Amino acid sequence: MKKKCITSLLLICLLLLSSCGGADNQNPDGNVNNGLPQDNITEPSGEEFTIGILPAESAIPIILAEEKGFFQEEGVEVSIQTFSSPNDRNVAVQAGELDAAIGDVMTEAAFMEHGINMKITSDISEDFKILSSPKSGITEMEGLSGKKISLVPNFILEYIMDQFADQYDFTYEIVEIPSFSGRAEALMSNQIDGVVFTEPQAGMLVKQGAHLLGSSKEAGIKGGAVLFSNTMIQEKPGDVKAFYQAYNKAIDYMNSADVSEYSKILADYQFPEQISQYLSSIPEGFQQAGIIHKDQFDKIILWTKEKGLISKAYTYEELTDFSFLQ
Repeated sequence: MKKKCITSLLLICLLLLSSCGGADNQNPDGNVNNGLPQDNITEPSGEEFTIGILPAESAIPIILAEEKGFFQEEGVEVSIQTFSSPNDRNVAVQAGELDAAIGDVMTEAAFMEHGINMKITSDISEDFKILSSPKSGITEMEGLSGKKISLVPNFILEYIMDQFADQYDFTYEIVEIPSFSGRAEALMSNQIDGVVFTEPQAGMLVKQGAHLLGSSKEAGIKGGAVLFSNTMIQEKPGDVKAFYQAYNKAIDYMNSADVSEYSKILADYQFPEQISQYLSSIPEGFQQAGIIHKDQFDKIILWTKEKGLISKAYTYEELTDFSFLQ
């Protein structure tokens, strides 16, 4: 893998102290069924659990499942906590404040490395875009060679950028800017050459003049995930199953309803107004929760180990449990 110079690197908050996790961090790591749906799952407990999200496409089904009453229909109580950055979400996970979260494979591996016992229970709906600044003159991926690119290091954004850099055989410099607004401003004012952003923020910047160079979805790169604590999986499997039944109801709703019916709901969760335009432009519709395939998983784990974020290559069986998916 190409090596890069990292500017103003902020260490990931999930790598603080392995001894400072919540109650679930101390549970022994029990293996659960990794394959077929479980036949003996109990009914939902009726007790509220909390899931952490970011204001991105991946969170939309969860938000709509709550706001449209699908969680209530399935008998599960869900509290949604919104974070503005992955680092803030990781601090909350480590403090034991979250029972589930939207994350990615490398985050799950780092959690396991530091005694935070969670498992990947599904993929997410995601599309990360590589953009260049309006006045950069860069309209092809190769033009980012040696350039300054802003992203969040050690998460899925850097992995995606590395995949493109390896494919097109170039190196780049990471400039870390913590907030979305700061990265967007730096890109649009041509202080940096490129960024990696998820939707709908990426589409918003393209509308304002940024150049679209690549798409993780089109490249077949998938590493985002929903993570549940081992406590939830082992002690409240009925809640996890009901969560996904409601999640898939929300997906069906999104595929049948006009975006205008629910765009105002998303605005309450820090989504930009341009979300309607982006969602309306997806021709293939939205997919129900699914698995992350082992070949993708193994590639990401290898990258995470090469980055020094984990000391061993965790296996598919150790970090995933897709038994709650229909």
